[in-house]
Amino acid sequence: MALLNSSDNLFNRRGFLKQSSLATFATLLGTDIVFADRLPKHYVPLVFETDPMATKHKDLVVLNNKPWNVETPAHLLDDDVTPADKFFIRNNGLAPEKIDVASWTLTINGESVKQVKTYKLEELKKRFKHYTYQLVLECGGNGRAGYFPKTSGNQWTDGGVGCAEWTGVRLKDILNDVGLKDDAVYIGYYGKDLHISLDPKKEVISRGVPMRKALEDETLIAWAMNGHDIPLVNGAPLRLVVGGWPASTSGKWLHTISVRNKVHDGAKMTGKSYKVPINPVEPGVDPPEDQFKIIESMPVKSLITYPKTGAMLDKGQTLSLRGHAWAGDRSVREVSISKDFGATWQKADLKPPKNRLAWQRWTAEVKLPQPGYYEIWARATDSEGVSQPMVMPQWNPEGYCNNACYRIAVKVG
Repeated sequence: MALLNSSDNLFNRRGFLKQSSLATFATLLGTDIVFADRLPKHYVPLVFETDPMATKHKDLVVLNNKPWNVETPAHLLDDDVTPADKFFIRNNGLAPEKIDVASWTLTINGESVKQVKTYKLEELKKRFKHYTYQLVLECGGNGRAGYFPKTSGNQWTDGGVGCAEWTGVRLKDILNDVGLKDDAVYIGYYGKDLHISLDPKKEVISRGVPMRKALEDETLIAWAMNGHDIPLVNGAPLRLVVGGWPASTSGKWLHTISVRNKVHDGAKMTGKSYKVPINPVEPGVDPPEDQFKIIESMPVKSLITYPKTGAMLDKGQTLSLRGHAWAGDRSVREVSISKDFGATWQKADLKPPKNRLAWQRWTAEVKLPQPGYYEIWARATDSEGVSQPMVMPQWNPEGYCNNACYRIAVKVG
């Protein structure tokens, strides 16, 4: 059941629910709302909020529900292309609920466009060539739970990642239609998500990327995910998809792209959001803001998607492993497996990506010499020769970009 928890029509000028709204809610519930007169300003009872989990796999893990942050256990990421019901959710605000696809528009503006243009969604589909790519989206904070000392923020383990198949038009084709000035250096997006305070004056998130990334072939304005409309919680009806960079650059519920003559300064582009220290820092130390840099390409990483941790094997049984590896803007050159806590490594069979910025499937067969407890570690190496660290990488106060080796526990009986 979903109502417009963002609609001004529900509230009076003081921000309290109108009597007509309360009557509607009571009718839908089939009973009165006890203590309705004590509801806080701008508050809608939980039962009427959109539940994104209604369309998601039952075993996804909810880290937060206001806003929704939901991760996918590694064993559910075994598909070559991540299904929509297994795709993680990272929202910074509340998803819009009143969406009229027929009237949805995308505006291109900013200091560095030759002309401002607005396109209807159907116009985008008709005027520009369609492209489909498998693209990795990964939360910048994926792996945050692995840092010590702990940092603030949602404690993602390893499930804030997915590789879906996205369909749309290239952003560069739209920008070419609008025309860019020579001073264009950055783009910034604006979506219709709502601040959790429901204050329309508060911006939720408005991030962006440099022009070199915006103009890549794989940077899409997408309306489809795995051949179907994008689910509401993943950005319907239109979103930006920027593969290989923090998923926060892939704006949901997209209505505007602004072409800037400076680094975009929208919400969560300033301060220390989605930034890491320029120089290594001692764990627990939080340097001044001017000593941070914006995260761009995500680091090399891998997952073991089969079997899941805790697997039990019979003595003499070969352990069949599979998983994925990815490396931001780069490709993965090699994946290796260790059964002896990193003392020795066995090379896995690695497939090429479907396209640039997609993850790569790997498989391996491992012999375990005797009964007992084992840990199986996976380590990927990117096309420039950079490998995952075996343990926690360089600590940072925001808990971003943890790409330590993934591991599972296995017992041989």
